[in-house]
Amino acid sequence: MESTAFEVIGGKKLSGEITPQGAKNEALQIVSAVLLTEEKITISNIPQIRDVLALIDLMRDFGVVVNKIADDTYSFEAKDVNLDFMQSDAFRKKGGALRGSIMILGPLLARYKKAFMPKPGGDKIGRRRLDTHFIGFQNLGAKFNFDSNDGFFSIDAKELKGCYMLLDEASVTGTANIIMAAVMAKGTTTIFNAACEPYLQQLCKMLNRMGAKISGIGSNLISIEGVEKLGGTTHRLLPDMIEVGSFIGLAAVTQSEIKIKGVGYEHLGLIPTVFRRLGIDFEEKNDDIIVHGSKPFEIQTFIDGSILTVDDAPWPGFTPDLISIVLVTSIFAKGSVLIHQKMFESRLFFTDKLIEMGAQIILCDPHRCTVIGNNRQHQLRGISMTSPDIRAGVALLIAALSANGKSTIHNIEQIDRGYQFIDKRLQALGADLKRI
Repeated sequence: MESTAFEVIGGKKLSGEITPQGAKNEALQIVSAVLLTEEKITISNIPQIRDVLALIDLMRDFGVVVNKIADDTYSFEAKDVNLDFMQSDAFRKKGGALRGSIMILGPLLARYKKAFMPKPGGDKIGRRRLDTHFIGFQNLGAKFNFDSNDGFFSIDAKELKGCYMLLDEASVTGTANIIMAAVMAKGTTTIFNAACEPYLQQLCKMLNRMGAKISGIGSNLISIEGVEKLGGTTHRLLPDMIEVGSFIGLAAVTQSEIKIKGVGYEHLGLIPTVFRRLGIDFEEKNDDIIVHGSKPFEIQTFIDGSILTVDDAPWPGFTPDLISIVLVTSIFAKGSVLIHQKMFESRLFFTDKLIEMGAQIILCDPHRCTVIGNNRQHQLRGISMTSPDIRAGVALLIAALSANGKSTIHNIEQIDRGYQFIDKRLQALGADLKRI
């Protein structure tokens, strides 16, 4: 896994079929939820990517019995969980390097009434506040102590009680964590301004199969009636919608005919709509998406003729994880678009690499840029560049696959964190790229 760079020879048309992996963001929640019960939980369609495998590894360190049944299927039994592990240097090192580690707090508080937590790490995309998680736990009655000397939070949750709470932001991980903490609290918990992403709906449905009493699934008002204990279940992860969007963009940019298999179309929200607004031609057939990328595409305007804006918003708005893909795709369209990345303050900083490759982009501020499409009148140039975060990494990879000549992308560990075997899967479509 630890390789340094991708070397890409661009300008080739791709063709064939590609299947999206299981959803990374769902996996991090679902794997954390195995700590809620001593009974066996079997999870399938798990993506083999660094963040998810690291979390599974963390479960083993906690004493969870993990069995690998197939490449994408694992069973978990959390009978004897070793809470002391949370105060070890090994946990600080592993937990601190993995953003997903925050998701184990809710289950541990629900079942064991206490938890510890090193300050979390993860992506370099600006601040990611964890206040929503912590305030939610406090609302339920948890008490926090932060030791600034050793950088550990200790949380005491002897008596969690259901309550009404209004979240300060519709945080997906925050909502998931609070729900997992509340499933065994006394009484009823009501969460307003809850996130309602498909991943979260999946988590709630799984918890209900385990014996939880959660209603309002898919809405922003969720009600949880506390139960005594939870049991085992089986669960299959959704296809990763970020991969689906990435592959639509890839096909359009490289002028390729690509079939994306088993996309979970009903869970894609606005993703197909936004790519259609960019003018990309694709059809849905039996839960596959067939992209006709060889056709030129023209960015639509709003009804009054004003320039199209693509902005991110909490679900069911457009996901922030695809903003960088939309940005790269727009470079090759006819027309212009304003990209507005509201949620993270450093996610547009990779545009300097695209400008160096020959794209016409005006960076207005840390959150907005205007892309002036080149209508495929000229190719981008291959350059050497570094990937700042997971999604920008794939956007740069897509740009490189369309560019004239050789590109080198460094720091691809970032890409490996979110996309499994991306080089092998793209090579199967005819892409000229290799790890060096």
